Amino acid sequence: MFFDLGLRVVRMTSSLTKLTYQDYLLLPDDGNRYEVMEGDLYMTPAPLTRHQIIVGRIHHLLMSHLEKEESGTVLMAPCDVLLSEIDVMQPDLVVVLPGGLATITAKHIQGPPDVVIEVLSPSTAKRDRELKRKRYEHFGVREYWLVDPSASCLEILQLQHGQYTNMGSVTSPNQCSTDLLPGLIIDLSWIFHQHRF
Repeated sequence: MFFDLGLRVVRMTSSLTKLTYQDYLLLPDDGNRYEVMEGDLYMTPAPLTRHQIIVGRIHHLLMSHLEKEESGTVLMAPCDVLLSEIDVMQPDLVVVLPGGLATITAKHIQGPPDVVIEVLSPSTAKRDRELKRKRYEHFGVREYWLVDPSASCLEILQLQHGQYTNMGSVTSPNQCSTDLLPGLIIDLSWIFHQHRF
């Protein structure tokens, strides 16, 4: 498979070719979400409406909490997270806290956010649970939340001694919290409430 990147054509089947952030910037703005992990390109089509509703609710919850506490910033996709020259991610949601390793610039987030949240879709769940987990762990993202709409479940992985520890999986209608965001109560019955279309 080949991708035309302006002046460069990159053959994605070659294990020797690694895409960089500069290559990533040349990708087309075609409505798809692109990510580069360890120099390999991944494309994700537009998510389902339920996915977006859940992302919106979590964003609202986090933004309300962080603004009230004046304790950080939450951003939602599309927003580039530049972890290295060959690792450019677009998580569903990211939280950047004061004093953390990430810096918010005009173009992207530079470095590992404090919290990364991925809402699982059938087409991305395996990648989110395996490859992305490894990359976020490697770069030092303090918490990785996996939100599973099909199971109405939130799983929080916390970085401890350089490795993720599962802090628990909580299902709707329960509530949960995390020490990283004191005072935040996550009401899963509201997060996963089904809309009738």
